[in-house]
Amino acid sequence: MATMITLADIQAARERIQSSVYLSPCPHSVMLSSLTGQEIYLKLENLQMTGSFKERGALNRIALLTPEEASRGVVAASAGNHAQGVSYHATARGIRAIIVMPLPTPLVKVTATRQFGAEVILHGANYDEAYAEARRLCSEANMTFIHAFDDPAVMAGQGTIGLELLEQIPQLEAVVVPIGGGGLIGGIACAVKETRPDIRVIGVQTSRLPSMATALREGHPTTIDAATTIADGIAVRRAGDHTFPVVEKYVDEIVTVDEDEISSAILMLLEREKTLAEGAGATALAALLQHRTSLKSKHTAVLVCGGNIDVTLLARIIERGLVQDGRLIMLRIHLLDKPGALADLTRLIAKHRANIVNTLYNRAYYGVNLGDTVIDITMETRGRLQVEELLDALTAEGYRHSRVL
Repeated sequence: MATMITLADIQAARERIQSSVYLSPCPHSVMLSSLTGQEIYLKLENLQMTGSFKERGALNRIALLTPEEASRGVVAASAGNHAQGVSYHATARGIRAIIVMPLPTPLVKVTATRQFGAEVILHGANYDEAYAEARRLCSEANMTFIHAFDDPAVMAGQGTIGLELLEQIPQLEAVVVPIGGGGLIGGIACAVKETRPDIRVIGVQTSRLPSMATALREGHPTTIDAATTIADGIAVRRAGDHTFPVVEKYVDEIVTVDEDEISSAILMLLEREKTLAEGAGATALAALLQHRTSLKSKHTAVLVCGGNIDVTLLARIIERGLVQDGRLIMLRIHLLDKPGALADLTRLIAKHRANIVNTLYNRAYYGVNLGDTVIDITMETRGRLQVEELLDALTAEGYRHSRVL
């Protein structure tokens, strides 16, 4: 049977954990406010010791262990952030921790979890398989399982963020929160709504795994099909049994964003706010940048809930974002295969202040006539306007060209 958390549970959690958890800042962003039409305040949970909000709930659950339970140790299943929170705070208290992580978990998260002191077991193709193995180990070793979200104590720990937001933003009118299984938004929504019911609480999921939105539509948690997403921290196929009724009671609206929109939000935070967010950590901002919510000119807190992103994925996101913004473009241009043809083309490109970063010749494919060649040119530009000016100039000079997407 589901257990509903209360404001008193969250207040008690704050007393337990506040000496061991960073009071993350919540600065106002003039630039993001202008872009979204809201007054945006970024709650920077990516600055926690383990790089995400997850350690709040993990620590609250660990703090509630009896001495006997602590002596036997704890087990958790996680794709990374919960794993690090459990590992760090259990080890700091001399408690053995075993963490089961899916095989595709980013290396940065596996390494960090081990460095914080836990024994890491890589098992299964996804979270569900890792979860089943963690449960088996837990039963076999008679240890305590710490769920990543579907635990009232974990939810109450995450809810301490809501108490901080009320203090940090006295004029707060809305909170936008990423949703995976619902532990974060459930705790925050309870803390906020029980204190100030007028504040709107909006959840954001990746469109590939809208598990909580599906649960609300069906009236109960439902397992949805597996999917891959760059927001791996909220890649949850089924809403929690404990979190669902809390979300149903307190959350005003749930919206979704797609992969490209999440990527753009990551790049926006990195380039404009000098803040590193992982996929899950950028979903709330993505919803506001895309104007998916019903908010209008509200003082809005946006959760940047984690910053543990694999650097290779970050590199791909940056490159993809530059392409979407028109600042990195590849053109396929037909040329006469004769001396000076390339020089004429590059002079035209230089005249329009684009920077060539890569070229590739081809004389056999793409329907090239004998005596002609095709060149794929990758260029850096200042944006879409400059690209359009360059394309117009190429057309005016008689070059056949096309965008390579």
